[in-house]
Amino acid sequence: MTRKKVKLAYITNDASRKATFKKRKKGLLKKLAELTTLCGIEACAIIFNPSNSQPDLWPSTLGLQKVLSKFKSLPEMEQCKKMVNQETFLRDRIAKAADQLKKLQRENREKEITRLMFQSLVAGATPPPDLNVIDLNDLGWLVDQKMADIGKRMESLTVNRSSSHVATNEPSWFMEMVNQGGNDEDHMGFNIGDDVIQLPSFGEYDNHGTFWSNNVIFP
Repeated sequence: MTRKKVKLAYITNDASRKATFKKRKKGLLKKLAELTTLCGIEACAIIFNPSNSQPDLWPSTLGLQKVLSKFKSLPEMEQCKKMVNQETFLRDRIAKAADQLKKLQRENREKEITRLMFQSLVAGATPPPDLNVIDLNDLGWLVDQKMADIGKRMESLTVNRSSSHVATNEPSWFMEMVNQGGNDEDHMGFNIGDDVIQLPSFGEYDNHGTFWSNNVIFP
């Protein structure tokens, strides 16, 4: 069973708000303890409670002072390098959401123009008369893109077909060797100048029991 999504808004009910604060504070400190133990880092927490005059310090006053002293010893640029507040966080989220919206609008526009292009092809390659200049420009751009893609695809298929045709043809030297071998099937030899080394044809045993042919010619 999936957990119900919590609405991030101020809890107006006092009892519910206090119970949520107690529960979330305990969970936050538990996560900090796990983070420091598993990753071997230094961390601290200062939690102000409106109903308590003294803030909650974690892990302790001494541990808090140690971490803060180490942080303050860093250069100012290093201190602010990864620091973020609520305003900066919301600004980043808004920028990411705006980029995502632009991407979706661009994809929807391309799908719309693609549908318009196919409708025009069905109607005899004539666009509808009620298109404005922006629609016509987008339609022309899309047609050019599709034609370029088709040209690249045809060129790729032509190259692959030519390569396949060349690969199926045997080399001329191979065919010549095969033809020569067919005329003399009784023996195989190596020509070295005017001398010929006749390889044994493995036919008979000699007097010493060696399995050789009766015809061995050496230079």
